[in-house]
Amino acid sequence: MTVQLPYLARLIAWAACAFLVCGQVPFAALALDAASSAAVSSAAKSRPRIALALGGGGTRGAAHVGVLRVLEREGIHIDMIAGTSIGAIVGGLYCAGVSVDEIEADFKKQNLMRSYMTVPVFVSIAARPFFLLPRLIGWRPYDGFYFGNKFRKYYKRCLPEDKHNIEDLNIPFRAMTTNLRDGDSYSIDHGDLATAVQASSAIPVLRRPVPFQDQVLVDGCVLFNVPVDEARTMGADLVIAVPVNERLETVPGDTFRRVGSVAKRLEQIFLARTDAPQIARADIVIHPHTNGIDVISTNPKDAIRAIKSGEEAANQALPAIRQKLAEFEAARNGNKSGDRSAP
Repeated sequence: MTVQLPYLARLIAWAACAFLVCGQVPFAALALDAASSAAVSSAAKSRPRIALALGGGGTRGAAHVGVLRVLEREGIHIDMIAGTSIGAIVGGLYCAGVSVDEIEADFKKQNLMRSYMTVPVFVSIAARPFFLLPRLIGWRPYDGFYFGNKFRKYYKRCLPEDKHNIEDLNIPFRAMTTNLRDGDSYSIDHGDLATAVQASSAIPVLRRPVPFQDQVLVDGCVLFNVPVDEARTMGADLVIAVPVNERLETVPGDTFRRVGSVAKRLEQIFLARTDAPQIARADIVIHPHTNGIDVISTNPKDAIRAIKSGEEAANQALPAIRQKLAEFEAARNGNKSGDRSAP
């Protein structure tokens, strides 16, 4: 039997209306979603993919909060974050959707640092002989003063319920560590976020290494304290490096007559030399002034000063960031013009 075209058209129209009313096939919604997705895709292509490489530095890392606050205020969207040590701690929280205000409050109350440093170092050193006694009966934990379990549990409580795994974060994230097994860097891009940041911030000797799958991991600062290369491998077009270590400046010779001054200077030299090659490959560098802030300080005034320093450094970097964004836009428009003129 031949079906007349007008009848077929009416049948199709009737079916479409029925489905729309019943909600089975939301054609209008699909059309809107498609248009919205196209607009988002177009917007994403009109600007570079921006990554932050957040460096390690203990309490000095509160400066990362100030940097994030300024970038948010200026509408500079961050597409991905690679972090080491405190950079991983702050970056992980931010990627999980924890607000800058909440992270800042944690620093000001010193909740993060106190969960990290459960007891003073000198107490751990004094109690070291007692911790060695279980080895006499066969218990063989990894070497170090602190396990870090309290910190991991506290960090997990700070996260939204549905953001405990790296795969579920709002923003792509990687935590840099050092693998004791092969002596190479190891990037954690999946699995439990709290465990990842525990490993990334496990300062050798002070904190015990963290087993992860078949690896044995410690702080990433040993090899890549400011993970610019890692941020680049994530697909970034523009990498903003944020080192938070003390700047290596010339000091008077008498400085080193003070007890502990040589060890402090060696820390500055080591981290400055470790950071230099990575920083040189960044598109933008935001380096807050954190000199005088101890790595494991639990003084709220130090955290507040670091946050303020991060804001100041980020504000100073804004012209350079805008210039890079303008250069990207100009290059993109130039490529479009070239495509249109091509035969």
